[in-house]
Order: sequence, then structure tokens, then C-alpha cells
Amino acid sequence: MDASKQSSVPRQLLILRHAKSSWADGFADDWERPLTDRGRRDATRIGELLRRLSLVPDAIITSDAVRAHTTARIAADAAGYAGKIEQSSSLYHAKPDTVIAVLQAVKAAAARTIMVVAHNPGLEDLVAQLTGEHVELPTAALVNVELPIQKWSELDLSAGARMIDLWRPADL
Repeated sequence: MDASKQSSVPRQLLILRHAKSSWADGFADDWERPLTDRGRRDATRIGELLRRLSLVPDAIITSDAVRAHTTARIAADAAGYAGKIEQSSSLYHAKPDTVIAVLQAVKAAAARTIMVVAHNPGLEDLVAQLTGEHVELPTAALVNVELPIQKWSELDLSAGARMIDLWRPADL
């Protein structure tokens, strides 16, 4: 594909809510909560889905909370993603504008598809503000959003994005 045609390809944002985490006592704070066995299974299933649908992202950015980073790693491994997973403390319980700022600053400028792994209610609000569609995102839910932008630095909440698909673990 020549450079002029490649630049007209829209960007895709995969929005993944972290998988099911433990509420068991013994963790110092919310940030440290690990995944449950179900959470690990669901993260694996989401990664397998990404591989099966040829949606393996070019870059992955995750909240640095244990449950989000673990979800990202398990899904990436199951998808066959070989790149680095970038952690961002800004994504821990981030509001939509913070997620947008993280994506605008992405270092992988050539990345056509980025997966962000974070938390609710911020991710549900992000989908709603980008697409105008209000969807419920249970743990390990994945949304595929098409963005009418050429560079990640152009992304904003008025981008006029389109939700392509939504997958919930219970539906897989």
C-alpha cells in the first residue's frame, strides 16, 4: 500500500475493561487487587478472540493497577501480541479526557490499532462520549471503535467515532 492510501486508513481503538478481580481481604488497597480464576479465563478468551478476528493491536496501553496490567498481559499473550505493554498510572480510574490525553501522547505514531485497558466508569463514559452509544461494560468487555483520524494526536472527544463491535465474556 502506498503512503497516501495508508494515511487515509482510520485508526481503531480497542477498549478493554479489566477482567474480574478479587475483593478478598488482605490487599492493602484497591490498586493491588489481583484477578480471580474467572478473570484469568476471560482475559485469555478475549485475547483468543483478538487473534481469531485478526484484531491484534499494534500497541497496548494499560492502567498500572495489578488487575488491569494482568488482564493486558494475559490477553496480549493469548492474542499473540509480541510488543511492549505500556503502563500508565494516569489510566487508573481515569475519566474520558484523561484517556484521550494518554492516547494523544502515544509514542507508537504508526500504530493503526491501539488497545487501552482500564477501569469503569471511565471506559463506559469514554465509549459514550466518543460514539454517542451508551453500553454496559462488565469485566473483560471489549469494544472496537473506529476513529476518523489520521494521527493519534488528532483524537478528541468530538471525533465522531463509530462503534464497530462489542464483546462480553458471557457472549463468547
